[in-house]
Amino acid sequence: MEYQEIIKNLKPELEKATVDFREELMKIRASRLSPALIEDLKVECFGSVCPLKQLGAISASSVKEVMVQLWDKSYVEGVMRALEQGDWGFGVRADDNKIYLTAPALTEDTRKNLIKVLNQKKEETLQVARRLRDKFWNQLQDGFRLGTVREDDKFKGRDKLDELIKEWREKIEQLAENKETEIIG
Repeated sequence: MEYQEIIKNLKPELEKATVDFREELMKIRASRLSPALIEDLKVECFGSVCPLKQLGAISASSVKEVMVQLWDKSYVEGVMRALEQGDWGFGVRADDNKIYLTAPALTEDTRKNLIKVLNQKKEETLQVARRLRDKFWNQLQDGFRLGTVREDDKFKGRDKLDELIKEWREKIEQLAENKETEIIG
């Protein structure tokens, strides 16, 4: 196995980690209230549990308000119960088959807490990168031990691996920095 092939196999895994991190960032409320914040909320309806996004359309009706238009009026009770259990800190009201979530203004303490959550998500994502780096470095070393990777290629591969991880890490840091700026306002 060539070191280029090992590096090529790493790229999709880093891309998946980037997508996962972006999804986590969308769930962190900043100055705007995002539908992504509640779309995966688990709701119990008729004895089964479904994500909220399968029960209706979720849209931002304003900067501080999200509206959930449920497909069926019978879902309202289950959705309201799930939202109340979530400790979101939102004002919640129901109107027929529509549910409105209103967000209070962010205080300094909530901003600090959001930044802590952001940093925690960033660190979890960076840990994924460290595990991937170790995994692919071990593949290079195994290839060298088995004689399928030359010694020069092993070190070239390590350098490429480090370069790729460094570029990816900078991308994650930039995404986190942008979100922090958004939270601070």
